[in-house]
Amino acid sequence: MAADSIKGFLVVVLAFMLASEAFLREVNAAGECGKTPIKSAAASLSPCLSAAGNAQAKVPPTCCTKVGALIKTTPKCLCAVLLSPLAKQAGIKPAIAITIPKRCNISNRPAGKKCGRYTLP
Repeated sequence: MAADSIKGFLVVVLAFMLASEAFLREVNAAGECGKTPIKSAAASLSPCLSAAGNAQAKVPPTCCTKVGALIKTTPKCLCAVLLSPLAKQAGIKPAIAITIPKRCNISNRPAGKKCGRYTLP
């Protein structure tokens, strides 16, 4: 069952990446994720999918590691990924996803910073 869920998720992510190519090029031009294409940054956060859609879900350690690294290197990228159409299409709820750094106990998270209409806790 877990393998089917992962395969299904990967198919959905791939489909949304292809469908959102024009938007992704525009965001890449803005450089929110540095030299990393936003779709690559989004794909790296795939371990966070369940926690990004459910505030009660346990955040996997792999997710915390990926989010912590992203905050350390390019904190604006996390916001760009969370607010992207790709994230919305994947079922990510920004109001919940924005709580992941706190749920991971990431000490250097940009608490109080705005991410669209959301504020990092």
